[in-house]
Amino acid sequence: MIERFLDHKLGVGSAIFVVLIGIIAAAAPIVAPHNPVETNLTKLNSPPTLTHPLGTDQVGRDVLSRIIFATRVSFLVGLGVVAVQIIVGGGLGLISGYFGGTIGFLIQRLTEIVMSFPPILLLIIGAVTIGHELPQIILILGITRWTTLCRVMRGEVLSIRESEFIESAKAIGSSKLRIMAKHILPNTIAVISVNASFGMAQAIISEATLSFLGLGIPLPTPTWGNMLKNAQSTTVLLKRPWLWLSPGLAIVVTVLSINFIGDALRDASDPYTNEA
Repeated sequence: MIERFLDHKLGVGSAIFVVLIGIIAAAAPIVAPHNPVETNLTKLNSPPTLTHPLGTDQVGRDVLSRIIFATRVSFLVGLGVVAVQIIVGGGLGLISGYFGGTIGFLIQRLTEIVMSFPPILLLIIGAVTIGHELPQIILILGITRWTTLCRVMRGEVLSIRESEFIESAKAIGSSKLRIMAKHILPNTIAVISVNASFGMAQAIISEATLSFLGLGIPLPTPTWGNMLKNAQSTTVLLKRPWLWLSPGLAIVVTVLSINFIGDALRDASDPYTNEA
């Protein structure tokens, strides 16, 4: 699978790009040229200069520094949400697929109930109810985005549990927990990794959407979404494009790169895709 992924040039290039911006985000206090929350009333809405390569915003904050720190927030949200999806969605899908019966039925009905609600409605209710600091945002996005992985995982487990090596494990007396952990779970890594990559991209977009609506991580913490929210007037759109182009491009390029990684992982996990 790794060899086939490395043959996917677009996927490899996207992975290198995502790793690089991840390193920049992790080293934000060192890399950022200015304090992202420090205002400068002498440089309000300043266009790009050598001192401020992406200009300054309405209160004189350096846009480049805010973009870099916002990248850190987006990556933390993406990784945190994916972790919740894998634990909740992957765990429930594994249990549902292996045990079936009443347990599987109840888990699938719960999945369908959650999927029946519009995602944006659940996000807004969650943000208003439990708050919208970083941990709460990760939790809200995670508990509203686990259903897809749960259903996909269940289908994969249903297929694997009928394999001969699972029957052999049962025949030698392996416990159900050991079979799930040692024999089934490792064979679902491909499905989990593909869904995790797409889930991370969706989480970044969802966080930006909440921030744009004013329900995301509160100011002065910079996020791509609240940077776009502060740049939605007609004057800014027409006369100060540096205020919205940089966060907008950051979202587009990052999400596209993560989706390309997901496409590459999907192709690599199924060798027959390329042959077709």
